[in-house]
Order: sequence, then C-alpha cells, then structure tokens
Amino acid sequence: MNDPDRALCAATAHLLRAAGTVATCGLALGLIAVAVLALTGRSLSLLSCMGFGAVAVIGVLERYLAQRVRLEAGLFEGLAGGGIASLGMLDGALERLGLRFASNAPRQLDDRVVLARQLMQRHATAVACQAAMFLLALLTQDLR
Repeated sequence: MNDPDRALCAATAHLLRAAGTVATCGLALGLIAVAVLALTGRSLSLLSCMGFGAVAVIGVLERYLAQRVRLEAGLFEGLAGGGIASLGMLDGALERLGLRFASNAPRQLDDRVVLARQLMQRHATAVACQAAMFLLALLTQDLR
C-alpha cells in the first residue's frame, strides 16, 4: 500500500470511529426503552408499549451494526498503521475467521471505503428509526 492509500484508510477509520457517538445514542435509546417497559409497562397504553418494544427490537439490529462499524474501523486502522500489510492479507485473515467467503476477485480499497460508509449510514438509519419510535412512544403514552 502506498501513502495515499494509507491516508484514505486512516481517514476512513476516523470517520467510522466518529460514528461511535451515534452508537452511544442507539444504545441509550434501547436501554431506556427496556427500562421503561420493565418498570411501567402495565400503566402504558398499548401503542406506547408497542413503540418502546419496537425501539428495543431495533436496538438489537443497531447493536449488530454498531459492532460491524467498530470492526471495520479497526480493520482500516490496521491497514493505515501497517499492522495489516495488504488487502490480500486482510481478505485471507477474514476468510480464515469465517467473516468473508473465498473469492477469486479481490475487492479494491475504494470499494471497501464505499461499503464501510454504507454500513455507517445503515447504522445511522437504524438509530434514526429508534429515535422516531421512541418519540412516538413518548407522545402516545397518555392515550387510553
């Protein structure tokens, strides 16, 4: 890898690490929703319970996506810092871990960056859905 590629990897890693704030918000929304359901579930309206339940269910998907974003950030940091020497070595390691299927066509760095950004955007979308459902649950808690 050359210096521009390492710089791209470092920038991508920093971008993915910055998404950690979004992950913290998603975790907080999920935990608050579970706590509200556990502590006040019987006194809430059905629609509000369903809203908080949806926040908790979306929270499972959000946690998975957050872990994937963290993994991608770590891999890009490894590429940027030289801990992972090449994209081929990265693919080989991921195949041995069972995280990637064996493929004859290696992915280029630009494709990996685009996919990492898409993953980050999917994660942000999941958190936005959580926030919308949380707001809906709050607004409907007094309906009977």
